[in-house]
Amino acid sequence: MKKIYKVIPLYLPQFHTIPENDEWWGKGFTEWINVKNAKPLFNGHNQPRVPLNDNYYDLSDVETLKWQCKTAKDYGIYGFAMYHYWFNGHKLLEKPMEMLLANPDIDINYCISWANHDWTDAWKCKDCAPRTLIAHDFDDENDWVNHFNYMLKFFKDPRYMKENNKPILIIYIPNLISKLNKLLDKWTEIAKENGFDGLTYIYQSAASSYDGNWDKSKFSYGIEMNPQYINLLTQSQKEPQQISFRLVKIVRKIKKALGIKRSLDFRGYNHKEVRRLDYDVCWRSIISHKPVSRKMIPCAFTDWDNTPRHKANGYLYDGADPDKFGKYFYELLKKSDKEYDTDMIFVFAWNEWAEGGYLEPDSRNGFGYLENIKKSLDKFQCSD
Repeated sequence: MKKIYKVIPLYLPQFHTIPENDEWWGKGFTEWINVKNAKPLFNGHNQPRVPLNDNYYDLSDVETLKWQCKTAKDYGIYGFAMYHYWFNGHKLLEKPMEMLLANPDIDINYCISWANHDWTDAWKCKDCAPRTLIAHDFDDENDWVNHFNYMLKFFKDPRYMKENNKPILIIYIPNLISKLNKLLDKWTEIAKENGFDGLTYIYQSAASSYDGNWDKSKFSYGIEMNPQYINLLTQSQKEPQQISFRLVKIVRKIKKALGIKRSLDFRGYNHKEVRRLDYDVCWRSIISHKPVSRKMIPCAFTDWDNTPRHKANGYLYDGADPDKFGKYFYELLKKSDKEYDTDMIFVFAWNEWAEGGYLEPDSRNGFGYLENIKKSLDKFQCSD
């Protein structure tokens, strides 16, 4: 029987003000500041990106959340993987997910992706050493219980994504956690005490996927988090595939924490001109590569352009458009049916506007990316 795929975009809550961002980046900061301040770096560069009808929304408004969820459902989106920021009880950008929980009439599925990396000013700091804004203490075992108890109210929500009575929990970079298995065992124990059969653990970052020096045995799945995942897999095209300096620094931090001395082939990240990669080459690599395991979860990407944050030190893909995306997304559905065990497909992203990855409608393409998601799903279901 043909699978009915659950399309799950990553959801960024960085579109409402919080006191911490006011302190770190200036009064009134949201991701829209980076989006609006973006400049074209060459002739034909699609910047700044402008939401359809100038919809620079505020995620503290429940009507925005209702619009997002209805729009997603109308185009075949199963639910959101919502980034969650927890720093030993200090929550950041929690309002949209808490608002969703408080409004059970909003018809959308969702799960938590714990973005467990420290926050720094690395994306703004060019020639200086990055400053840590807020950090984690993963060794605080009392915090493990407090964190689980916070997430538990979401796990109990009927809309929360589960597999075999196990709520899905994504951890962005689990190998940053020194007592990882002990933490996961504790969370599994508490989940069972609360009527679940455990938790379905998924790791997310490309850096975690390619680090072979940690124990993945307690994870049911890993996400092929594109385009970074395929960049690290292929490392080359007509011009060398590059990865963002943010990912480089994350990987270096992991290597230092784990005592890894071997060198990975990362290119440099100080550039006078923005790096331009080929959308079609990247997507063809995604479609043609053989998964390292059937337990990986495929991931589509709409587009990538992080120059709103990094200026010329960023990178982007030339050639992205909704119709190409639709063609490749349909091919990914067919590939997934043959080569992966899961019925989930993740998408970068629902609303990563400052990194160029979004399904939400914009002034250039309208609802084109969402329309092609829906067309591809319908075509797949009708195909032999």
